[in-house]
Amino acid sequence: MGFGEQLRKTREDRKITRAELAEMLGVSPSAIGNYETSQSFPREEVLLRLFDALQISPNDLFCDSFRASPFSLSEAEKTLLTRWRTLSFTGRQAVYALVDALETMQQELLSLAPERAERQIPLYCSPAAAGYVSPVMGEDFDYIPVTPDVPAAAEFAVRIRGDSMEPVIPDGSIAYVSREALQSGDVGIFCVDGDMLCKQYYRDALGITYLFSLNRARADADVVLTRGSGRSLTCFGRVLLQRRPNLPQLMC
Repeated sequence: MGFGEQLRKTREDRKITRAELAEMLGVSPSAIGNYETSQSFPREEVLLRLFDALQISPNDLFCDSFRASPFSLSEAEKTLLTRWRTLSFTGRQAVYALVDALETMQQELLSLAPERAERQIPLYCSPAAAGYVSPVMGEDFDYIPVTPDVPAAAEFAVRIRGDSMEPVIPDGSIAYVSREALQSGDVGIFCVDGDMLCKQYYRDALGITYLFSLNRARADADVVLTRGSGRSLTCFGRVLLQRRPNLPQLMC
């Protein structure tokens, strides 16, 4: 169920008319109709008021549309919305004021340098072998524009070297990354004992962490970290793929 259909169903379940919801949100009834038919999407400040008006969490309202919708929210954005709901009225107004100030500052900067108007993200360029990457501040990187074919949630990108993640992530390709928590089966960017890796993540019930190569011919490049091993592991974020790859057969 998409966002618009879920919005209509929730409104009707709450026995709220379009006109009543429009008044709560400070928009027109026709705007509510456009939201419900997916002709338009609420601005951020309207969306936040919508969660309050319907007394619903972002997860419940968006359901499966988080990943399918072009207006999808990352895990970090959903967490931020949840935290915003816990604030007092004064706290929420402070957030609104801060966002307004930041938007004004951004517009002023863009007016001084219009060539920077398009959003850009860093592409880390340090080459490495066998699926190694280098998304570390201070390393060489270039800024690349966020074009329509770049996932909206991308916060930085890395260039993959080697064949350990083929065929999903070919040698030399660019992986787009969001700084959000991983679930088992996700592909992430990791630092293990100082080495940078792009691997598929899995953590079992015993607390053992597995970092798999998607190319099982390169299983020699897998990493296994047991509890109490003393090895260091840092996750830099989740690689944004169209679908989550299957885990190796031994984990199934």
